[in-house]
Amino acid sequence: MELRFTKMHGLGNDFVVVDDRERGWDFDPDAVRWLCDRHFGVGADGLILVRPADDGRSDFFMLYFNSDGTTAEMCGNGIRCFAKWLVDRGLVDGDTLTVATLGGSKSIEIERHQDGTMALARVDMGEPVLDLAAVPAKLDGLTAVDYPIETEAGSVNVTVVSMGNPHAVIWVDDVETAPVETIGPLVENHPAFPHKTNVEFAETLPDEHSIRLRVWERGVGETLACGTGACATLVAAVLSRRTTGRTATIELPGGELTVEWASDDRVYMTGPAEQVFEGVIDLPDEE
Repeated sequence: MELRFTKMHGLGNDFVVVDDRERGWDFDPDAVRWLCDRHFGVGADGLILVRPADDGRSDFFMLYFNSDGTTAEMCGNGIRCFAKWLVDRGLVDGDTLTVATLGGSKSIEIERHQDGTMALARVDMGEPVLDLAAVPAKLDGLTAVDYPIETEAGSVNVTVVSMGNPHAVIWVDDVETAPVETIGPLVENHPAFPHKTNVEFAETLPDEHSIRLRVWERGVGETLACGTGACATLVAAVLSRRTTGRTATIELPGGELTVEWASDDRVYMTGPAEQVFEGVIDLPDEE
């Protein structure tokens, strides 16, 4: 059986995108892991299925899988790739789009190149969730800002935010030397986070309008970028007064995003997405 796919990335956070508007693909975790394997499959941080929306108010539905086969509520870089896939194929009328996800419906404003393809997407990521019970996070109190938790490697302070998926933001003096590969998985799998969590290692730059960021992504490992992580980090910076104002440039290994926590309490993320190639892969019978 053949599977047609598009390989895309948002700031190096890469995805296999599959048109699932008619077929109704049912990928089990083993199939997702095989597709995302960088040696035996296509290779990606995640799998995105393009499906029709059935909520009566969205244009399309994005179903997202991490590379380990688990389903995730949302993916910020993925939704920009999702939008570009639709726009570049002439499936979007005008410059706005509404996408349903497991993390809620997201409104997107499109900026186009002269040829009509997508240059940038500004995504309304919704209001950040700070209530620990809703994140969910099993910590004392209602919210957690610079909250100390114990790990096998010692105590770390986390600010807990959900952007439709859970995040734990850790502030560091130098993001380049941050213990991402050691502390990241310990916090990801910490008992305080029953659904696990993404882990951000963030450094505020002297201008107080820019943040350097590395992300240990739940179910994936370190990635070159994370859109929801960038949004959660900006919220954490505002809460702890580490930035001047409520807008910042988030510098990730794969590039930059602009994130604003606006006066309406909603977080807006602006950034690019790119198509790398289209292809066809033969699915083994056992898949």
